[in-house]
Amino acid sequence: MSTETIAVVISAATLMLSFFACFGWMVQRIDRVEQRLEQRLGERIDRVEHELVEVKIAVARIEGPPRRLVTER
Repeated sequence: MSTETIAVVISAATLMLSFFACFGWMVQRIDRVEQRLEQRLGERIDRVEHELVEVKIAVARIEGPPRRLVTER
């Protein structure tokens, strides 16, 4: 084999190795970001759910059945 062929094969192998290394790093980074985002969204959803329950209770108190006067017999 000529030196040019060996150089091309080695550079192609190096390029492929660096490509797969970068791809693996990117997948790992995305997993971390996804976990952090999932945790933050979970906390936010819990807060919104708690606030929604409070609003439902307040509306139910406002729109509840009218209070009737209890008359003595």
